[in-house]
Amino acid sequence: MINPQLQLSDFDYHLPHELIAQQPAKERHQSRLLRIDNQNIVHDHVFTDLLQFLKPHDLLVFNNTKVMKARLYGTKISGGKIEGLVERIITPHKALMHLKASKSPKAGTSLIFADQINATVEGRHEDLFEVTFEQEVLTVLDQFGSLPLPPYIEHSADNEDDKRYQTVYADPIGAVAAPTAGLHFDQTMLDKLPTLGIQTAFVTLHVGAGTFQPVRVEKISDHIMHAEWYEVSPHTVEAIKQCRANDGRVFAVGTTSVRALESAAAQAGLMDNQRIPLPHQGDTRLFITPGYTPKVVDGLLTNFHLPQSTLLMLVSAFIGIDTMQKAYAHAIKERYRFFSYGDAMLIEPRA
Repeated sequence: MINPQLQLSDFDYHLPHELIAQQPAKERHQSRLLRIDNQNIVHDHVFTDLLQFLKPHDLLVFNNTKVMKARLYGTKISGGKIEGLVERIITPHKALMHLKASKSPKAGTSLIFADQINATVEGRHEDLFEVTFEQEVLTVLDQFGSLPLPPYIEHSADNEDDKRYQTVYADPIGAVAAPTAGLHFDQTMLDKLPTLGIQTAFVTLHVGAGTFQPVRVEKISDHIMHAEWYEVSPHTVEAIKQCRANDGRVFAVGTTSVRALESAAAQAGLMDNQRIPLPHQGDTRLFITPGYTPKVVDGLLTNFHLPQSTLLMLVSAFIGIDTMQKAYAHAIKERYRFFSYGDAMLIEPRA
């Protein structure tokens, strides 16, 4: 139940435009790290300091989704220009898409992408269009698509973005946005974790374009979350079970990992009433706001998020609105870099 008193204005802040990171750090691990300890005190670090705040038997849970080259350009058969963004692949030849055109295409409209790929609009599902392609969708995207960088990054995706807007462990393809907290990890840092007794596990949540959609209602409880597909595997559940047995702590790497773990707990339940979710996969519309008590996650590693966004609300669920505002004001004062290519924040488990 979302607190009916929560207002959109509670999650606003002013960000100078120059603090929006347009390029990644030269090396993945060279970001800064803002740490919020269990007394809600803010500390400045560099990202590699993260390792000193983790303990043996702690578990880092990463989202291993891979970003599709989901953006396509084309025309309607009538000649009007169209811009498409694949949100979800339903079958090898069929996808749900966002379509931008001067006039919204109706069912039966023929489309041509990249001057040679034929497709047909089959119908509409809320904001998304169901489109059938003559060729397999993933093949089309691989050959003719471009990486869908977030709207606040002001350059077109290039070869460097193709590498750096993916985590080094990205595997199952299906996202239209990167799980950005994981972008800070290079393979060297990942390889160091087990030598310190720190465990790792993976969930999958295919991040949708809705993650960038602003909340358009002042009363937060009126907001309807977009659906995203996720999976929490038996292997990951076993890793959480072992973590709990050894008095370790579960850290979610990114808000999407939080949503996957907490969605499994909400939809499948907890193992023996412990803070261990049961395996599950499916769609989630879980909306985490202040007042929510995490059922699985202890700590959170995340990036800095857009004002008035659902992701900022999720962060505030862990530390409270006042601490969130204080931390963000500190980050702005200290010139941290914001959003997808920006710096990181560590929220330590609450006391």
